[in-house]
Amino acid sequence: MCVDPLTERQVVEHVTVELNAGRGGRIVTPNIDICRAAAKSPELCHLVNSADLVVADGMPLVWASRLLGTPLPERVTGADLIWSLSKAAARHGWPVYLLGGPPGVAVAAARELSACYPMLHVCGVDAPPYRFEEKGGGRERVRRRVVTAAPKLVFAGLGFPRQDELIARLGQDLPGTWFVGCGAAIAFAAGTVPRAPGWMRGAGLEWAFRLAGEPGRLARRYLVDDLPFAVRMLAGCLRRRRRHAAKAGE
Repeated sequence: MCVDPLTERQVVEHVTVELNAGRGGRIVTPNIDICRAAAKSPELCHLVNSADLVVADGMPLVWASRLLGTPLPERVTGADLIWSLSKAAARHGWPVYLLGGPPGVAVAAARELSACYPMLHVCGVDAPPYRFEEKGGGRERVRRRVVTAAPKLVFAGLGFPRQDELIARLGQDLPGTWFVGCGAAIAFAAGTVPRAPGWMRGAGLEWAFRLAGEPGRLARRYLVDDLPFAVRMLAGCLRRRRRHAAKAGE
């Protein structure tokens, strides 16, 4: 998986330049859970790598890049991009669409974002039911609503890979629109799910904060699936670094 070495500010600047030129694109924000899924599936790995921008949502990816000697400048999360890109959208007059979350959450997120950026135009919100794509016509209904709204920025918080598969398809319908697969960012923006304090995010402990808040839903994912994968990934990066150092010293 290739991750772009960009800061959040650089992501916003890139999207601004591209939108002003009439070009759309797709942003994927991989964390450990996404990396684990992509490592097991060539199709999901291609889904991530085919995005226009891939930025590290998870701190373990930042740590891995440092071990490999190619450090990423910072963690860039969907939960932060929903604010910084909405700020840019308000300044440039780009209509924004919020897609995902439980019923009412996208509406609440739109209200919070608009309160922060009064010039922001939220042209639509949608909260498709769980596994909507498996129900007759569900994916087409969601697609039609987004296309009809004609946004310039779409934040899709449906979980990987569902959100990313959908926005890859929507990009064909709206080639001048930027799409961000943002996971729980809509719920964070709405305030219905609290974010970890800044010091925990910087220390790579946001997962522990979320686990404490939703142990029943997240325990298996974080402790059984993701944590061992993260340890193996970082250990592999450390071994690779030592091999390169040994070769350099020969």
